[in-house]
Parts: sequence; structure tokens; C-alpha cells
Amino acid sequence: MHYGLRMPVPDDRRYSPDHHWVQVDGDLLRVGLTDFAQDALGEVTMVQFGETGSRLEAGAEMGEVEAFKAMTDLYIPVDATLVEINEKLADSPAIVNGDPYGDGWLCRIRADRADALDALLDAGAYGRLIGVN
Repeated sequence: MHYGLRMPVPDDRRYSPDHHWVQVDGDLLRVGLTDFAQDALGEVTMVQFGETGSRLEAGAEMGEVEAFKAMTDLYIPVDATLVEINEKLADSPAIVNGDPYGDGWLCRIRADRADALDALLDAGAYGRLIGVN
């Protein structure tokens, strides 16, 4: 795990330049916001998504996050189908702040291609992007 400015960047996942992490979860990919992103947003007050079963191209909007500091769109990191939304976030959206790499995950997706993660940043590259390495 990489640390810098006291922000973890776990080595066991890949990262998009727009601050989403992606981790292999069986035959699906689990997606969340990075610690850097949740810190920039402030306390998350709401998370909304489109419908499960929707197929989206990388970079397309898949939902939005509302927080005290800002509201921002969530973008799907790879070409994929939205399979599952973290239901815990409906009642407790601030889990994203308290545990962004654990219980605060956003959704699970099914990538169109087996090599989809190759287009994303590894932990070292993402750490350099946010200035923590």
C-alpha cells in the first residue's frame, strides 16, 4: 500500500484518472471512490445511480454523489454493465467517507473485456497523479 499525505492507495486495485478505484471481485469488478476523492468532496450525503443492467461505455455517467462541499458525477471506469449497487449507501452514504476502500464501495460492474483493467492506473501511477508518491 502506498501512503502519502496520510492517504492510502491500496496496491490490490486499479484507478481511473477521475478518482475511482476498481478491484476484481470474482467475475465482477467492484468500483468505489478513492480516499482522495471522498476527502475532496467532504461528507457524502447522497449517492444515486442509473438502473442496474445498463451497459455503459468507459467515461459515461453512471450516477452522482452529493456532499456538503460539492455534487459530482460518477463515471464508469471501463466499458461495462452496471450489475449491483451498494444498498448500504441509501441509508448511510457517509460510509464512503469512513471506509472508501471497504464497505463504502459504490457498485459492481461486469466489464465487456477481460483486459479492461489494463487501461487503468496502478497504485504507483495513481499516487503520482494525486501527488502522494
